[in-house]
Amino acid sequence: MKTINISFGDNKLLSQLFGEADKNLSKIEKTLGVELFSRGNKVSIKGDEREIHISEAILRSIYEKLQKGSEVSDTEIDATIRMLSDSTDDYINSLNGGEKVKENTKPSNDEITSSVVIKTMKKDITPYTRMQGEYMRNLLEKELVFAAGPAGTGKTYLAVSAAVSMFVKGEVDRIILSRPAVEAGENLGFLPGDMREKVDPYLRPLYDALYDMLPAEKVVKYMETGEIEIAPLAFMRGRTLRNAYVILDEAQNATPVQMKMFLTRLGEGTRMAVTGDLSQTDLPKGQRSGFRDALEKLEDINEVSVTRFTDKDSVRHPLTVKIIQAYEKDESEDKWKKNG
Repeated sequence: MKTINISFGDNKLLSQLFGEADKNLSKIEKTLGVELFSRGNKVSIKGDEREIHISEAILRSIYEKLQKGSEVSDTEIDATIRMLSDSTDDYINSLNGGEKVKENTKPSNDEITSSVVIKTMKKDITPYTRMQGEYMRNLLEKELVFAAGPAGTGKTYLAVSAAVSMFVKGEVDRIILSRPAVEAGENLGFLPGDMREKVDPYLRPLYDALYDMLPAEKVVKYMETGEIEIAPLAFMRGRTLRNAYVILDEAQNATPVQMKMFLTRLGEGTRMAVTGDLSQTDLPKGQRSGFRDALEKLEDINEVSVTRFTDKDSVRHPLTVKIIQAYEKDESEDKWKKNG
């Protein structure tokens, strides 16, 4: 057992750093099996050496975000703890002021992740997990990016942030956001309004992401001019998309024919991001998902990036993570019984 003491310069930030009734310190203790004691602007950490240094890195990482004026929610605290608990020693040492990886050596995944920032008009987006950092880097560099994984891993949100960032910089002329209008237990025909009004609820998460990154008046203006377009997947047929950032969300609900149609819209200067959760398909029973089909066909193409998220990458409420894990465990057991 070992003990180290660390101090923080700005006392005004300590209540946010420690959390109400020191709940953030308690989370670190529970996750890493260390003991934390706070007094004034100092924290003592007692435990095994590696866990001590991870705990220190977590506190310093959160404190640095607070110094920059960022609001750090409970969800972000949980994500930071998960990310750094699974990080390399070199990266932990770099956060704690120790030696970084030597020059002329390949940087670790953690260092690559830490350097990724997507800038939008309203906020800077940084990754909470190594996989998110890798995904963000691919969104900015690759022409075609696939992201598969459970809810809360940032698949759609990060794709929209990359599209907004490149649009604001003038690297693309427009943003096109799309989803398959598949009935998830509801019947579109019985919903009121025209086709656009019927499918708008299905596209709401895309609107929400846009308003989180652009001023409301800008979103309205860009949608009026057509520089931002939100449309059902069926509306993509027959078009060739140039100098655009195109996102297909909920792609697990696209058929193979629809997916081929969408992917072949790729034109000069266009980027595409395709996101989906294969465990949440709403296609009719027996209908193969075009998302799964595309992943199997295209994953080995060098110009195509595929990111596979797990529940460890979820940055939602901790209970949501447990719910995802419970369902995945149940589905895995069902599959084992069927194959057994």
